[in-house]
Amino acid sequence: MRIMAFDYGTKRIGLAVSDSLQIIASPLATVHPEEIWIYLEDYLSKEEVETFVVGKPLQMDGTASESAQHVVGFMRKLRKTYPHIPIKEVDERFTSKIAFQAISQSGMKKHKRQDKQLIDQVSAVLILQTYMDSKSF
Repeated sequence: MRIMAFDYGTKRIGLAVSDSLQIIASPLATVHPEEIWIYLEDYLSKEEVETFVVGKPLQMDGTASESAQHVVGFMRKLRKTYPHIPIKEVDERFTSKIAFQAISQSGMKKHKRQDKQLIDQVSAVLILQTYMDSKSF
């Protein structure tokens, strides 16, 4: 079974998923928040997901950021819609910055490096990888 991660934003949600052995995190998609429920329904009809991992937006001092209320609302609906799939939270403080740096160093052309959808997907991969790494200890 797979693990699915979300980098939630009010304009885009980056998604990543593990392989069935839960070793490798891969980018999956970037979906508009209004389309996420249709996307999940379709994806979950084809693949089994054992856990959802949601990036938790925190400030440097560890308190919730302004966008945290949106993430809480998203998790509430996720829990209500898929009560059989547990939700784990992972600190996402530096994921967008790390994702941008990784993409910048990848050798991609400038217009591709500035693609916010790609940054959201890579951020979701980092959230998922952080979770999977924490499970292995």
